[in-house]
Amino acid sequence: QVQLVESGGGLVQPGGSLKLSCAASGSIFSINTMGWYRQAPGKERELVAVMSTGGSTKYADSVKGRFTISRDNSKNTVYLQMNSLKPEDTAVYYCNILSLLQTYWGQGTQVTVSS
Repeated sequence: QVQLVESGGGLVQPGGSLKLSCAASGSIFSINTMGWYRQAPGKERELVAVMSTGGSTKYADSVKGRFTISRDNSKNTVYLQMNSLKPEDTAVYYCNILSLLQTYWGQGTQVTVSS
């Protein structure tokens, strides 16, 4: 059974940084993309960043230039380096893996940006 385990969330002041990690346990056949979504209170879940197996990336306009996604294919792990955090980045961040056969979600990790 595949599980995605996220870590790295927490409370940070505006302008600060956090790095999220998501490690997938179990065997996943033919991963296409690994990425991050987020959901703020009262809002729909939205894409933050995704990366293909080949290395191409896509970012939400709101995080371009501040967030960087990376992945270690050998470890089925994806990271999200978040810099210059803003209060509007506050949300639950979810790891996502899209494979040929299935979509997997992590349990979510809270990121709160507040002074």
